[in-house]
Formats: sequence, C-alpha cells, structure tokens
Amino acid sequence: MTGLPKLRTFVAEVAQIVEAKLDESAILAQLTPKLKELIGADDWLPDAYAAADGKAYRQYLLYADPLDRFSIVSFVWGPGQGTPIHDHRVWGLVGVLRGEELSVSYARQPDGSLRPGATERLAKGTVAAVSPDIGDIHAISNGLADSSSISIHVYGGNIGRIHRSVFDATTGAEHEFVSGYSNAFVPNLWV
Repeated sequence: MTGLPKLRTFVAEVAQIVEAKLDESAILAQLTPKLKELIGADDWLPDAYAAADGKAYRQYLLYADPLDRFSIVSFVWGPGQGTPIHDHRVWGLVGVLRGEELSVSYARQPDGSLRPGATERLAKGTVAAVSPDIGDIHAISNGLADSSSISIHVYGGNIGRIHRSVFDATTGAEHEFVSGYSNAFVPNLWV
C-alpha cells in the first residue's frame, strides 16, 4: 500500500477545496489539475481496487467524506463493459488512469426522449466533468477491446448513496437506482 500517501494527499486537497464553499465551476476548475496530477502516475492504486470482473464493471469506493460532501471512486471496466445511460445529480470529475473510455452524453428532448451526442474518447490522463448544470446524463464504456481500463472519479456527494436514474435509450423513461459499491472495505489511507 505504498501508493496510498498520494491518495491521502489528494483527499486532503479535495477536502480543502470543498471546505472553501466555492461555486461548482470554481470547484471543478480547482480540482481538475489536482486529479490530473493524481492520475499522471500509475503507482498508487492498490490492486484490490483495480480488479476487473468478467461480468460487469466495478465501482470501488476509495474515500467518502464523513459529511457526504464528496467521494472518490475507482471504476474498472473489463473489455466490452459499460454503464447504462445514467445521471449523477451532483458535480463530478472523471480522470482516466489506465486505458481509455468512451463517453456518450445525452440531451433530453421536448418529448422526453434522449438524443445522443457524439462519442468522446477519453484517453489516459484525460479529465472530464459532469454535473446537472453542464450535462449530467451519459453512458461510459471501456474503449479497449482487449484489456481493462480504470478511471478515478470525484463526486460532490457520496455517489454510492445518492438516488439517481438510469434511462431507457429509446423512450427516455427513468428508473431510480442507488449504485452502492463493489468493495466490502475501503482502503486504510493512514498505513
């Protein structure tokens, strides 16, 4: 667990930025370079939080603020894996640590249906933002056919506890869900 001091430092930086009670755009602007720095090195994420599953993507909690102001999560995508169309209900940043991801944003139409935007390829080192203010409905998938991809996400709440929606691609119908997490235990950042 020698890389955990990097994660611990990042947690402290996020906490300081969130504690400043800035508006969303300022939070995202200040967090983006911090997340880019964290994902710029690939020597800190413990193997237990980088493990793919043959059936579905994994969402591992790395840290949840005790006041639910933010959470940090690793997403691991095996070949061919991806999310349904979903929202977040809070601001978030996605930073690609390994591999690459494909992101498709969706816009709600007047009739309630969803219109997909262009597919965005997020390469290693890329950071992208989501929020209800700038665009919150999307689907993510692994951009590699033969290996796993991993991204580190920072959200403006405990994303595993937030009531969110998945959407029918054809009708736009919403179905509520709470994602939870794939891990039974969070890493000890103080070892």
